[in-house]
Amino acid sequence: MSVTVQMLVDKVKLDVVYGTAELLQKTIATADISRPGLEMTGYFDYYAPERIQLLGMKEWSYLTQMTSHNRYSVLKEMFKTETPAVIVARSLAIPEEMLKAAKEKGIAVLQSHVPTSRLSGEMSWYLDSCLAERTSVHGVLMDIYGMGVLIQGDSGIGKSETGLELVKRGHRLVADDRVDVYAKDEETLWGEPAEILRHLLEIRGVGIIDVMSLYGASAVKDSSQVQLSIYLENFEKDKIFDRLGNGNGEVEMSGVKIPRVRIPVKTGRNVSVVIEAAAMNYRAKQMGYDATKTFEDRLTHLIGQNEVRND
Repeated sequence: MSVTVQMLVDKVKLDVVYGTAELLQKTIATADISRPGLEMTGYFDYYAPERIQLLGMKEWSYLTQMTSHNRYSVLKEMFKTETPAVIVARSLAIPEEMLKAAKEKGIAVLQSHVPTSRLSGEMSWYLDSCLAERTSVHGVLMDIYGMGVLIQGDSGIGKSETGLELVKRGHRLVADDRVDVYAKDEETLWGEPAEILRHLLEIRGVGIIDVMSLYGASAVKDSSQVQLSIYLENFEKDKIFDRLGNGNGEVEMSGVKIPRVRIPVKTGRNVSVVIEAAAMNYRAKQMGYDATKTFEDRLTHLIGQNEVRND
């Protein structure tokens, strides 16, 4: 996904001090944000002009102490044609020399009333999300009790139908069929729908339905963290499935590992209710309660009591 300066302006609510329509369509190539401190002293050995340049109180104060000539010289050297934009935080006054250098190099000058650290965090969060490398996986991503659950399985096993049942039970659809996942950081996996499939669900025999139109805005969600993978597979008599909950594995997507639960599917089994239980059970484990461990402790205690009686 590409991000333009105009998209950043709209998302973070920046004021455009200078910028033509063409300049606002410049593409932002990296999520890294530069705070040009050393550069203002004339040191440009490791300067990265392809980054957004963010000026806060420290940078602004240093600039205002310079003479007009030195201020213009430093800014002219700092601004490059590949620089997407320069942003001044805290509604600080824009020096005339900055506007002059920006116009000469074709760079948009933006302004925000937000404190510098907060603004940097908001922009980094947005750019990291948009510019992260995405991987498309087949499945249905649902928001169940506020937790992102990715439902996968063999073709025709009923993933979309299960998603529809979960929507009717009050949960929210994030994506059907194709889920674009990306690593938000080393431990967080995020998922969202392909734009063409947003809010849509394909049901065999019925066709494509618009979940938002049929069930309301509360039935859909634009994106979600992916915390649990549910894999549906056909029940086979001789196939061994986990019964205690201690044999669940993991699946890796975009370099992030998440737990995976395999659920057998057969006629008469309410899969949506089982998935709800799996999600709640995972949440309970995250909060420190493990039902499997409780069972094993009780079993160990019972065995110990029987041994004492036999002695």
